[in-house]
Amino acid sequence: MNVVVAFLIVAAASAAAIAAMLVVRRRAPDGSYFNDGDRAAGVFGVLATGFAVLLGFVVFLAFTSYDSARAGAEAEALTVAQQVETAQLFPPPVVADLTTELVCYARSVAGVQWERMQSGTLGEQVNPWGVELFRTLLTVEPETATEQSAYDTWLDQTLARQAARNDRIHGAVGVIPTPLWIVLFFTAGLIFVYMLFFADRGERAVVQAVLMGSVVAVIVSMLLLLNFLDNPFHDGLGGLQPVAMERALAIIDQELEVAGVDQPPPCDAQGNPLEAG
Repeated sequence: MNVVVAFLIVAAASAAAIAAMLVVRRRAPDGSYFNDGDRAAGVFGVLATGFAVLLGFVVFLAFTSYDSARAGAEAEALTVAQQVETAQLFPPPVVADLTTELVCYARSVAGVQWERMQSGTLGEQVNPWGVELFRTLLTVEPETATEQSAYDTWLDQTLARQAARNDRIHGAVGVIPTPLWIVLFFTAGLIFVYMLFFADRGERAVVQAVLMGSVVAVIVSMLLLLNFLDNPFHDGLGGLQPVAMERALAIIDQELEVAGVDQPPPCDAQGNPLEAG
């Protein structure tokens, strides 16, 4: 989410809450609606503590998902770069095919698939270049000890790449279930309503405004933070970007130059397959 938009949301919510408090304050008795302020503060403490505990748990859950998605993207990029090196040890007829398909896989992750993650349309779609890599691998018949070792290593790296991809795309769908969002918003609304009963006609308006505005600003800010952590793939501040895979592509270009592989990849810069002919 854009920082400016988030600031405007916090400001608008706080302004609306302050306006509600000042309206209620006009008819409120001196000393608020509560005859026993200590008992009212104790109840508010229970509400606030329950909300804080639940919020802390959900923030931890969302941050864990966010960090897993980031780590998965980095691990996937590293594995792809390692597989390019492993591909050079395969039988000569498939070296170029495996190498260029890995390049297309990396381009697809950093290009079209990343865009689909940001828009939430990736779903259960597999990377098509992962399928092409598997088809090419089926044609490999290792003969020498080096080729057999490379084949075994490739299989291990493929499993590692797929696991890293799963970690990456797991964060794209969000991990906070709907019931948790409902409870959070319900509790936040309950705290807001409870705060209105602290309206005090005998208290200065600015004090009442700060009382309500600060509480609402904190609650709205935390809910926006949860939304950010639950949807980590975006262009705004702190959003996950395909930096690791783009860096891996730069490394792969250097590796291909050293290996002498000059066959053009069968895809465009975004990882889309080129049309035959």
